[in-house]
Amino acid sequence: MRLLGHRGASRDFPENTVEALVAAMEQRADGVELDVMRCASGELVVCHDEVLTRLAGLKLEVRRTRWSELKHLDVGSRLGFRPARIPLLHDVFDALPARAWVNVELKCETTEDDGLSEAVGALVTARNLEERVFISSFNPLCLVRLANAWPALRRGLLIDPDKPWAPQAWFWLPVTARTSVHPHFSQVTAGRINRWHQRGWEVAAWTVDDVEEARRLRALGVDWLITNTPGALRERLRSVSG
Repeated sequence: MRLLGHRGASRDFPENTVEALVAAMEQRADGVELDVMRCASGELVVCHDEVLTRLAGLKLEVRRTRWSELKHLDVGSRLGFRPARIPLLHDVFDALPARAWVNVELKCETTEDDGLSEAVGALVTARNLEERVFISSFNPLCLVRLANAWPALRRGLLIDPDKPWAPQAWFWLPVTARTSVHPHFSQVTAGRINRWHQRGWEVAAWTVDDVEEARRLRALGVDWLITNTPGALRERLRSVSG
């Protein structure tokens, strides 16, 4: 079972920053999970929140704010860390070691994604990262666009535990997923794992910091575990027998 740092090593560093993502690899993660959206001037911004109240104390909507303003914001202090900056996706690719797997989550809750899906696909392809980047989203329309533009890229559907299971798992998953399925850890059962593996999908469960839950998922055959604490969880998994 491989470990991905959720927004990097987000327990120890401000989420989705270069510092957090690099630290996850230094903590012996196999890769990182990060969030990407498009800002008003078109850049691919690594950020989870559509509105920056929680992260920067400002009611700025990322998709309506230009990069020239976003790049100066402090997204570390309000989380209890040192000041930190929002990165661009290509800067993250530059900073991560070549061994790092990268799970890029497309963040978009609207029908139109302002070119987000195609732009991410174009960047991954231009950087020749197809073999170690896989792209996920809760928004199936983003994955449909990605499949139309870049059909060979690795992609997987995120399943929302707060929405009905059937439309996601029985309709959208077969339509959108090429290589993986991304359920909340509470949705993972032996039967589902077996069905997903039979379809050829790897399973990336989120978000797990508890070692007993991680052991349960490993025993079921989960392929990827997304965690806020990759270093601590890896150490505890190694120290616990069975």
